[in-house]
Amino acid sequence: MVKIIIQGIHGKMGRKLLEMIEQRSDCEVVAGVDKFKAPCVVPVFSSLDECTVSADVMIDFSNPAATDAALSICAAKNLPCVICTTGLSDETLAKLENASKSTAVFKSANMSVGINLLILLAKKANAVLGTDFDIEIIEKHHHNKLDAPSGTALMIADAIKENASGIEYEYVYDRSKVRRKREVKEIGISAVRGGSIVGEHDVMFCGQDEVITLSQSAASRDVFANGAVNAAVYLAGKPAGLYSMEDMLSL
Repeated sequence: MVKIIIQGIHGKMGRKLLEMIEQRSDCEVVAGVDKFKAPCVVPVFSSLDECTVSADVMIDFSNPAATDAALSICAAKNLPCVICTTGLSDETLAKLENASKSTAVFKSANMSVGINLLILLAKKANAVLGTDFDIEIIEKHHHNKLDAPSGTALMIADAIKENASGIEYEYVYDRSKVRRKREVKEIGISAVRGGSIVGEHDVMFCGQDEVITLSQSAASRDVFANGAVNAAVYLAGKPAGLYSMEDMLSL
């Protein structure tokens, strides 16, 4: 039985994780971390440093500041962690890399299996289509999402960029400031915010007289919670290192 700590347990995703894990037989929530006070079936601490409950892994669905603080503690305690929080700064990402030298760290901007399959297909499409097709990424989320573009949109763009050969792609977020034609080396990334959209991502490959679009849409937060729990079970007991959905799914 994998023992899990949830950081951000009183948030929307934290509550969803708690509800989902209660229905599983291979893991259990033993504690939570959240600066806000609320009734809970497990003990909740205001910070991970104050947590006195031992566990096999932590799932972090909180905020960039809490994630940053938790990484050092996970490294010091050799506590594997699944990092699901987006909008992390370069400094926090560097701390994440450093923590992975001491403990197992699982990082993904999107825990959906569908998104990670989309990324694999996007890399394959770019390898086949090359610079004859322009790339545009459009992401859509609810009006409460703070970061833009989404971590997932950047994850898709980064995967295409790292997999590309012969061209150094550059990201363009706003075409209104410069009047010029589109460059071959550009990957356009657009963000839409509105209503209760859980998450939608389109990757467009636009060629002469032909457009190929890869799409993924999440109908509920369950897909992210389920992926995070599966990642936690996968990560428990793993040696120090940086892990991803590609590792878990063997993509």
